[in-house]
Amino acid sequence: MSAGAFGILARFDTPSDLLNAANAARDAGYRRFDTFTPFPVHSIDRAMGLRDTRLPWIALAMGALGLFAATALQGWAMGVAYPMITGGKPLFSLPAFVPIMFELTVLFAAFGAVFGMLWLNRLPALYHPLFKSKEFARVTRDGFFLAIESADPKFDAAGVRDFFRLHGAKNIEEIYE
Repeated sequence: MSAGAFGILARFDTPSDLLNAANAARDAGYRRFDTFTPFPVHSIDRAMGLRDTRLPWIALAMGALGLFAATALQGWAMGVAYPMITGGKPLFSLPAFVPIMFELTVLFAAFGAVFGMLWLNRLPALYHPLFKSKEFARVTRDGFFLAIESADPKFDAAGVRDFFRLHGAKNIEEIYE
């Protein structure tokens, strides 16, 4: 492939054909490839060799940060900045702080999950080289696609085309940046 090449895209007829091709691509040593389907295909992530997402850890860390921020802010406000004894309660009254602590924990975890998901998925992505392919428009209806990127260390254009033919690809297309 020439300079400016993104990779090679192949269309498969069925989800099982795509799943078999993804397993074979992983087993053949390809690491920079992706699958595209009109609906979720179960176990495609395992077939691609993807690791578990870090999103739950991001949400947990942000929730802990929210809990800490709520506790610190209320403790500072009620105990240091504006000490006021009301109803005989101590200055740092943890039971009175629980609603705000809960709300900020949930708020920070939710924002962490949303913005973490956007960051991990590299969104918003307003352009992708695959959008140039007329065949790729079928991905929203009945197309099952596998794309191997030219950035893959094992990438060889002729070898990838042969790989796709061997695994029953119906259409093979080179994609340029």
